[in-house]
Amino acid sequence: MTEIADKLIEKIKNKEARVAILGMGYVGLPLAVEFGKAGIRAVGIDVSPERVAQINRGESYIGDVDGDELKELVDKGLIMASLPGPILGEVDAISICVPTPLRKSKDPDISYIVAATEEVAKNLRSGQLVVLESTTYPGTTDEVILPRLHETGLKVGEDFFLAFSPERVDPGNPRFNTRNTPKVVGGVTPNCVAAANALYSHAVNEVVEVTSTQAAEMVKLLENTFRSVNIGLVNELAIICDKLKVNVWEVIQAAATKPFGFMPFWPGPGLGGHCIPIDPHYLSWKLKTLNYHARFIELADEINSFMPEYVVDKVAASLNEDKKAVNGSRVLVMGLAYKKDVNDCREAPAIDMIRLLTEDGAEVVFCDPFVDADNPAAKGTAKVELTAEELSKADCTVIATDHSCFDASMIVEHSQKVVDARNLTAGIDAPDKIRRL
Repeated sequence: MTEIADKLIEKIKNKEARVAILGMGYVGLPLAVEFGKAGIRAVGIDVSPERVAQINRGESYIGDVDGDELKELVDKGLIMASLPGPILGEVDAISICVPTPLRKSKDPDISYIVAATEEVAKNLRSGQLVVLESTTYPGTTDEVILPRLHETGLKVGEDFFLAFSPERVDPGNPRFNTRNTPKVVGGVTPNCVAAANALYSHAVNEVVEVTSTQAAEMVKLLENTFRSVNIGLVNELAIICDKLKVNVWEVIQAAATKPFGFMPFWPGPGLGGHCIPIDPHYLSWKLKTLNYHARFIELADEINSFMPEYVVDKVAASLNEDKKAVNGSRVLVMGLAYKKDVNDCREAPAIDMIRLLTEDGAEVVFCDPFVDADNPAAKGTAKVELTAEELSKADCTVIATDHSCFDASMIVEHSQKVVDARNLTAGIDAPDKIRRL
């Protein structure tokens, strides 16, 4: 342990350190709150002046962050926000929580990581810890971030410290949050992982160390690839059960009674959110550079990507029963968000369903109490309220998201036809009206 590392770790343990978090989204803001609650002063860095102003007013725009709690931390001086700049040189630790989307070619887009790294490098000083949390391909920390930081003349593990710690946020999860979800950390050197462990021990209940940044990067990709592949499996099982005239939900529920060797996953209209539809492609891309074809990953993506089309086919079949075509029919899509009880529409399968229905000539409207009418995901699709009148006006109602506030009985009673992609109508016997996955 170097003298610089000792001083930094001691400063962190004594809660004298100040941390900056680059990116104030679903990951960064909850993390800042946990640091603030632990007595660690946190600076939220974002390129959006609007977000910076909201945080400094103590206003939360993230569903999992309580506005009153944030306001109290801001008033106490434990949380503040700023645009990027010299303030990065004033803090002791920097956590990078920026987006990592895919390009249209499904190749990784790490431009946000690169931009954040450039900003950090311009302000890097001796005695700082830098941690990347953004999901990315194995090798990014060592191959992209480290060389740029070394250009400052400072040496990793001695002058500054670099680690990777994957975010594990699950928006809307009532049981697991930033605090009680174990935090994996991997450092470039032992001093790096020790500093990262000391920092995150304030914000989370348990820190899990791994031996390298590459191992930590791989942990996150394994977690979400595991989910993607298994969801792909049950989505294909749903198609198989449909052809065999078997209830897929009943099959999975019965299989889940086995106390060992089985974990239930549930079918749906496709994948959504900021992780599962995207992260496996980072691993697949990396393996292509090593001349290896990740077949499971790409097959799961093929099946999951097909599900919005599969649901639309069910809409067409349901309308055909009433001698109607998709073209000219009014279709009400229940839920625009990618999962229940959140307002996050990133990669939501409902967006693809609306596009496909519109291309086929349908008049599409959506109902989602969590999503504003002007949300970019709506792309001009009109928002309606959940009323008996709106349900009866639609030729077909599609349940794309199973929000807790959606009354299944009401939906079935007043709809002409229902395509249920989430099993919200389980237990309602109306075979003439309901089509399920």
